Amino acid sequence: MYDLTAAHKSLPFGTRVMVTNLLNGKTVQVRINDRGPFIGGRIIDLSYAAARLLDLIGPGTAPVRLEILGQTPPPASGYRFSVQVGAFTVKDNARDQVRELTSIQGLPPAVLSEYRTASRVYYRVRVPASSPAEAQAIARTLADAGFRVIILEE
Repeated sequence: MYDLTAAHKSLPFGTRVMVTNLLNGKTVQVRINDRGPFIGGRIIDLSYAAARLLDLIGPGTAPVRLEILGQTPPPASGYRFSVQVGAFTVKDNARDQVRELTSIQGLPPAVLSEYRTASRVYYRVRVPASSPAEAQAIARTLADAGFRVIILEE
């Protein structure tokens, strides 16, 4: 429920998918870990965390675009954590968010990274963390400042 996961009828488990809400342009990357949806006309069921990032909690459904990114890579020997604050298709919007984050006291510098799919480029804004505890602290600080965040283990 709180991981960035989704259900799909036929994609192999572990497939990474970029989901875009076509009503607001927000995107989220999820991993397929379940089967469904079993309601006619629906192509994907998102976890609560993924639906929240796409602003789908109230309406429940929306037209979406799926981009298959590939299989989840095998886990690395060490863990790396980050707190994602946004993912944008317009680089200037991502830069604006990075600038906005610099005003928050005690926060490590935000990182802007580019993620390319076959059809789009996404600009992700993340704050790196060295441990799960640090990621939790950063997430609390950002949430208190009004940001929607997700903690990632990469």
